[in-house]
Amino acid sequence: MALNRGFVYREKIDGGRAGVGVLEHLSRHHRHSTREDWGLRLECGEIFLEGRPIARDAVLKAGQELAWHRPPWDEPEVPMDYAVLHRDPDLLVVAKPGGLPTLPGGGFLEHTLLSLVRKTCPEATPIHRLGRGTSGIVVFALSVRARSSLSLALRRREVTKIYRALARGAPACDRFTITTPIGPVAHPTLGTVHAASPAGKPAVSRVRLLERRRDCSLLEIEIETGRPHQIRIHLASVGHPLVGDPLYAVGGAILTGQVGLPGDLGYHLHAERVVLAHPATGDRAPFVCIPPPELRMRPEW
Repeated sequence: MALNRGFVYREKIDGGRAGVGVLEHLSRHHRHSTREDWGLRLECGEIFLEGRPIARDAVLKAGQELAWHRPPWDEPEVPMDYAVLHRDPDLLVVAKPGGLPTLPGGGFLEHTLLSLVRKTCPEATPIHRLGRGTSGIVVFALSVRARSSLSLALRRREVTKIYRALARGAPACDRFTITTPIGPVAHPTLGTVHAASPAGKPAVSRVRLLERRRDCSLLEIEIETGRPHQIRIHLASVGHPLVGDPLYAVGGAILTGQVGLPGDLGYHLHAERVVLAHPATGDRAPFVCIPPPELRMRPEW
């Protein structure tokens, strides 16, 4: 464990959340902590409204800024290294280890890939993210030109992203496409998480069977869209959750009987290849990251 420098979380109160007490608001909309925890933070002077400490019986108004000045806390231990696969004036491409969060969140602030990368490249901006348990390629923009062109390419679905995964069971077909919509569903502690939802947004994953094993299958997945946790949700939705996934059940809903979180580890997923148009030349630039041993094809005897 390592003590960080603390952080200030800010939010604007919109019309739909105005007119309620601050304690009611915090306990209702930020359920990662209990009502008692929020009450203690109010008493300790950690909660500010419009830049000033707020009383626990204050009523919120639309347009006000509410802030939690969180004191330094011990962050969980994670792998604190990464490998540079490519660097030029526009792009930094790195290999993220499984277990290291890409961005701050879920109790992580400085123990993140972004924090580590910015120690040597303060200007680095990630153009996409990987789940904490997912290993493999993350691309950072190092220039204004790169940020602009790659953001546009992602919106136009012009960036190819290919993953490897270890999934339960054996698919009936060697190649298939999954189009299950993905959207927010209720979660007992976070409020909502992304999962399979008829009311969700369109999502497309193209799957190829690489290898059949005793109780699982090695799969290659190309994602056309980039919804949160798309591969985990999509494979679960067709009856093949990732081996060891602590959150998603067969059908793509969250598991019942336990309170899993999106950042919990245990599943096997790796971002193996990214192909994009280089911001400087427009030429297609492929980047490859070798999968960990459990996601490599086994030699035939």
